[in-house]
Order: sequence, then C-alpha cells, then structure tokens
Amino acid sequence: MKRRNLRFLSLILVILLSLSVLAGCTTGTDQDTKEPEDPIVEEDGNEVEESAFPLEIEDKFGNQAEFEQAPEKIVSLAPSHTEILFALGLGDKVVGIDSNSNYPEEATEKEVVGDYYGTDLEKIIEMEADLVLAYGAGNEEDNARLKEAGIPVLGYMPETIEEVFETIIEIGKITDSLDKANTLVDEMKAKRVEIVDKVKDADKVRVFYEIWHEPLQAAGPGSFMDELINLAGGENIAHDSQAAYAEYDLEQLIERDPEVYLTAEMTEPIEGEEKITAETIAARPGYEDITAIKDGRIYLLDGDIVSRPGPRIIDALELVAKALHEDLF
Repeated sequence: MKRRNLRFLSLILVILLSLSVLAGCTTGTDQDTKEPEDPIVEEDGNEVEESAFPLEIEDKFGNQAEFEQAPEKIVSLAPSHTEILFALGLGDKVVGIDSNSNYPEEATEKEVVGDYYGTDLEKIIEMEADLVLAYGAGNEEDNARLKEAGIPVLGYMPETIEEVFETIIEIGKITDSLDKANTLVDEMKAKRVEIVDKVKDADKVRVFYEIWHEPLQAAGPGSFMDELINLAGGENIAHDSQAAYAEYDLEQLIERDPEVYLTAEMTEPIEGEEKITAETIAARPGYEDITAIKDGRIYLLDGDIVSRPGPRIIDALELVAKALHEDLF
C-alpha cells in the first residue's frame, strides 16, 4: 500500500510541474565611454528589434544550455510544460510529450516519449529535438545521455503561483515568445486579482484538502493548494503540518472540523483502488460529525487543473474560491 501511495503522490506532483535564468551576455566596450549605437532601421523606416539570441540559460538544477536561435523541435516531459508551450502558441514546435499531457486536445496528437516508468531516449534522439523540458531536475543519467547527443535539457518545477509566472516568462524567452508570455502572465494576474477581490470581504472558511485517503494525507504548508485556499478566502486546517504533503490524524481532522472538504477527482482511477466520491468520503467512520460532511460541502475538483503548475493554475484558484464561497460566483 505504501508503494501505491507514493506512486499516487508522484503522479499528483508530476501532474503535478522555479528556476534561475542567466540571460545571454552581450559583449562590447564600457557603456560609460561608448556612444550608444543607432538602432537598426529597415528601408520602410521601422526599427528592427534586437535579437535575444544567442542565449545562455542555466536552470536552478545546474543544467546549462546555449541557443543560437529559438528551438524548433521541443519535447515536453510534464503536462504543465506542455500546457505552457501550447498557451504560447508553440504547439507546432512540440514533437514529443509525456503520457499525462492531455491538454489542450491537440497535445494528445503528439508522439508520447515518456511516462511514469521512464523516457524513450532513442526516440527523442531520432526526433533531433532542440530542447527537452523536464519536470524538476529530471533523471541525471537521461540528461547526460541527451546532452551527449547534443540535445539540451532544462528543468522547471515551480512551487508557487509567482514561480509559475516566472517559468512561463523564461520559457517564453527561450522560445522567442516573450511578448506572448508577458501577455499570458498579465492575463493570469488580472484574473487572480478579480477572484481575490470577490472573496476578500467574505468570512474565512475552514478547509481540508485531501491528497490521499489511506493513510489520510493533507495539503500542508508550501503546497499549491495551501496557497490557493488562502487566496480563495479559506483557512487551511492543515496549515501547520510538518510537510507540504503530510499524513494527517483523523482525530485532529474531527477536532478542527472543516466546513469544506476538498479533494481531486482523477480522470483515470488508480488500478485496484476504489473510486473516490462525495458519498464514499461521507461514509467513512468518524466523518459523520464533521461540519463539511453534515452540510454536504464535499467537492471533488478537476485533478488536472488543481495540480498542474501551468497556465490553468488561476483556473484552479477559481474552482477553490467557488467551492468556498459559491454565493459570490
């Protein structure tokens, strides 16, 4: 059972996807002593924007990459990365995905080159990919093999909404889509403000978010859901847990008495496990006296949306806010 729980958490976290970027350096004489150069102007009089390339990047995991131009063949090994690429209008440059990349619909037409069990390196090399986007540090041996083949690997694992914004911007830089990335982030920020404004004057709601049921595991401090609950006008009763995803005692759950009980509805149930529903949660021993259960406020949220650190993370905020303050939406 423990292996299955770990596998489930891995799937959540890999569904569930913060980086340091070193911008490409330009060479030249001291700016204090050199007159600024005139902008390049086309025959029609329009100024030509200076290219961001060549570009040097180093992620927070120490992976380095150099780009003479924007990559034309990109492999995404995480659903959140795939969603970012498509949101930036780069779907035609995506040549390979992981098996969990199911959004947008066009992504499912791409060739699958990786899953929970491993990555098909030979296929990626045959594709002559220009860039592989891994989730987190990725697999060290796989990274080394790809780099030997001349394929750069960069890893991203944002852990807050702000880091999601940073990741989108950095992928925008690498793919020469910075304008689109800035626009996307601005739209996401505007929607976040709109949602937060709606709930800012509402009474705080006590909330529990279930990561797994046997043993009971909660979204604790440092998790995306903890941040979403706080922004959505809730109080996460597991805010003082020892980890972002920690086991949670049933007695403490009953004592802290959440008014809203949240969990993720997975698109594909795990083999050998009972399908989780509001009814199965309500029927658990000891749950009958919890306010959320008595009031019927058990909500199963779309697992793909609430667990992916990508463009739909603000949609996840809206789902949580609606569950907590349905009268305001």
